[in-house]
Amino acid sequence: MMKNPDESSFFSEHGCLTDSFGRIHDYLRISVTQSCNFRCAYCIPNTNPCPPPAGNSMSAAEIYEISKTFCALGIKKIRLTGGEPLLRKDFPELLDKLGALPVQLAVTTNGVLMDRFIDCFLKANLLSVNVSLDSLKPERFFEITGENFFNKVLSNIHLLLHHGFHVKVNTVLMSNMNKDEISDFIDLTLDYPVHVRFIEYMPFAGNNWDYWKVVGLNEILESIKRKYKVVKLDEPKNSTAKKFQVKGHKGTFAVISTVTKPFCSDCNRLRLTVDGKMRNCLFATMETDLLNALRQGKDIRPLIIAGLRDKKKERGGHTEMSALLNNRKMVEIGG
Repeated sequence: MMKNPDESSFFSEHGCLTDSFGRIHDYLRISVTQSCNFRCAYCIPNTNPCPPPAGNSMSAAEIYEISKTFCALGIKKIRLTGGEPLLRKDFPELLDKLGALPVQLAVTTNGVLMDRFIDCFLKANLLSVNVSLDSLKPERFFEITGENFFNKVLSNIHLLLHHGFHVKVNTVLMSNMNKDEISDFIDLTLDYPVHVRFIEYMPFAGNNWDYWKVVGLNEILESIKRKYKVVKLDEPKNSTAKKFQVKGHKGTFAVISTVTKPFCSDCNRLRLTVDGKMRNCLFATMETDLLNALRQGKDIRPLIIAGLRDKKKERGGHTEMSALLNNRKMVEIGG
């Protein structure tokens, strides 16, 4: 591929997307729908749905074409997110298409519909599944999500484990919501090879974020160490999580410390919204429209490279977390 001189430092001779800070980007997260069958307040701050502009959602074929271009530029892993990705009617077709690409596939889901897609996951050689679960108490699960699907989600987690999937349980911690369940989630790792990931509460438009609601990395670790013997685990390059294991447990736990100890210096992630906009950072305010360019028959590679060129050093260029409250809602960006 011929490159303009100003692109050379952002796309290396080895086919790697590299930003102006030398960070290689090989991981793409794609939001395939904004629809969700849960109404978690930290993600969807009201009961109103958040549909994208009419006619401007990516089709399965368009997602495949854009993904293929990203792969040619060095992307090695693709994660499908939402909303709830399994609500997308053509999800099996989409997964089948992406399964043909030379990438590692993963999905993040709330787990309710999981049992319907096990065969699709296996066919596409999808090995890693993240399941969002913010409480192990059925009554509180209902308060958080607005739905009575706790037993179904837990059953589907066991189903994933039975089929040999690498299962991560994503838990957003909030001081006024589920902070008291930290030990319960740690106990989940005793007999099962699940990987619990505690996520610090992040600010997005309309979700009433306040720093006092954040349960930070140090507080989480102190709480766990009071009861358990904790072993620090090695973290692969580009990991967003600080990883640990309780001695003698089959599973592990980790903390994603976006608020109190960001990991931007080693970031390798790009995002694609359901309406085809590339975001070079979860907290970015600028987006690059790839979908409309693709529909006009344009080469989207220069757009991807230019969009990456504008990536800021940390948190989308924001110095105050409260500034992120003007960003899109999480469900509009993709989990």
